[in-house]
Amino acid sequence: MKAKNFEERLRQYTGVFAPVVPIESGDKFLVMDFTAANQELNEQVLADNDQFIRYINQKLSAAGARYGIGGYNEHRTIYSRSRVFDDPDGKEPRRLHLGIDIWGKPSTRVMAPLDGIVHSFEFHHDAGNYGTTIILSHQLEGMSFYTLYGHLSLNSIANMQEGDVIRKGDVFAAFGLPFENGNWPPHLHFKVILDMEGHKGDYPGVCKFSERERYLDNCPDPDLILHMMPAGMVEG
Repeated sequence: MKAKNFEERLRQYTGVFAPVVPIESGDKFLVMDFTAANQELNEQVLADNDQFIRYINQKLSAAGARYGIGGYNEHRTIYSRSRVFDDPDGKEPRRLHLGIDIWGKPSTRVMAPLDGIVHSFEFHHDAGNYGTTIILSHQLEGMSFYTLYGHLSLNSIANMQEGDVIRKGDVFAAFGLPFENGNWPPHLHFKVILDMEGHKGDYPGVCKFSERERYLDNCPDPDLILHMMPAGMVEG
């Protein structure tokens, strides 16, 4: 189990990582449910991005939360809004979320949790996809891994080159608007990847439930770096 071994080792480095988004004392994070259990997110809301954005903003405002947190290993219904997640043969669609989403204001700064190198980047323009995406490679006490940042602004990659050095705490990107982030409400999709498996500028952020074990074994829990789930959370 690659992911379990990696997670056990990563727990030794609590406090080492810089925040990935700006966080101040007293900030609240709202746990957001994107599964079938959340009946507020009906097809009408998901089909209209303005309604979807209002839904996110209203939830954050009502909770007094700076960010909404969308869960890792969550089986979601929201991906029905895009054919990107459908199987071309009409079989099982992709619905299992492999990262953590941080929902917030457009242009929110994105920072490196530790020193890294730009592995690759890409703009995925089709609706429902990542939009602007950056992948960093990292080394930590003999551990090699990657972090992926999806749904960014196009300006984030305007002057970027593969091999660029990004230092811990550096601001290197920002949340994008719908036209540049895959037509989603502003947010960051953050994930950890152990083996890029030949991908560049991309790695699935969602998988079929039947492939859950394989993908989770290559995509460990991102909150071991973010540390946004346990404290300061409110339910909504």
